[in-house]
Amino acid sequence: MKNVMTMTVDNAKTNDAAINIIVKELPGIYENGKHFHIRCMAHIINLVVKMGLKYEVYHVKNLQDAMKYIRASPQRIKTFKQAMKDAAVESQRFLCGETPTRWNFTFELLRSAYDVKYAFLEYSHQDPMFQKTVGRVPSHSDFEMIKKMMEFLEKFKKKTEKVSCSTKPIFHTYTREILDIEQHLRKHETNPDFMFMVPNMKDKYDKYWGDYDTISDYVFFAALLDPQCKSKFMKVVFTQMLKAKNKDKKMSADEIESKARAKLYDFGKFPSTSSESQLKRYLNEDPIGFDKGYDILTWWKNNAVRFPIVARMARDILGMQISTVASESTFSNGRRVITDYRTNLSVVIVEALICTQDWLRKSSLPIYDYDEVHDVLADDDLAIDIVDAIHNLKLTGKRSEN
Repeated sequence: MKNVMTMTVDNAKTNDAAINIIVKELPGIYENGKHFHIRCMAHIINLVVKMGLKYEVYHVKNLQDAMKYIRASPQRIKTFKQAMKDAAVESQRFLCGETPTRWNFTFELLRSAYDVKYAFLEYSHQDPMFQKTVGRVPSHSDFEMIKKMMEFLEKFKKKTEKVSCSTKPIFHTYTREILDIEQHLRKHETNPDFMFMVPNMKDKYDKYWGDYDTISDYVFFAALLDPQCKSKFMKVVFTQMLKAKNKDKKMSADEIESKARAKLYDFGKFPSTSSESQLKRYLNEDPIGFDKGYDILTWWKNNAVRFPIVARMARDILGMQISTVASESTFSNGRRVITDYRTNLSVVIVEALICTQDWLRKSSLPIYDYDEVHDVLADDDLAIDIVDAIHNLKLTGKRSEN
């Protein structure tokens, strides 16, 4: 193994052991592999949210009990659907079940219930055992809290989907994303509705992102190599973050920025003074304006003539992954491409199926509705037909040779 800079995996202890073994096989790696392990951002966000949801919220518990009661039998579900009609509730969602291992199902549960909130009171009139069993019919105050909880969790859901993107580079946004999450937690830590949740979430956040020395140097390199950010952005955001922390500061924002700069120079190990001056010239130029349609790789491609050595560094660093999960799979219960049957397929066929799915998903052309694509690629009969067709082509080719 060679020419490997980083590996992105989650925080399982077995992964730490595997990383240590791999690092030993990579001579000359930057700082002896100290920054080789990039921790999966989606996994850390998941851990942070789970810490908050460990604590029982009275209003949420009341709603969960009501939904469990209704979903317990087909007759109750039928009655609730009638209650939705009687209450003139129109929604594409129905009461979903809860999966304890996935926090996003709690979010979906709350959202599905909020959309049909007026049907609960109507249902209580049609099922006399409902209130006796659950104790209290979900009320206006419950749904007000549910709405706040949804708004609070929405931030984490969107962040998870964003950092799990597999179709464009997002490593340079790492610092922005973790600082945005930190700001979101600070905003709610004094809110009476969330005071019981946020402290534990912040503890988990600080475990992975609270100490800058524990964050990979590559994260800071990527921020410096983002022409929209550079040093000025780093100093501004870290100054705000350090001011918000009510404890002794080990490092100032200027020290963090200077340290990141110095390490980037060291990482580059420029062979000549002119090459080093390229990086200085790039960093000393003003950041470009923020633009939603901005493509960082296109910018570096267009400016490679001005900064050829730095552009090569950017190519290597900006392509690093911050998540081990594709956004399409993060909150998905869909089938995998490799089913029980497909484990027997040749490597070439499995690779072709996976690549086809990825290309069709990435394509901007309206080739198929994505559901159609998923159904086609999940069809084992189709996979068998592909294998048979290739086998027949091989036989035909052999006959023609003879």
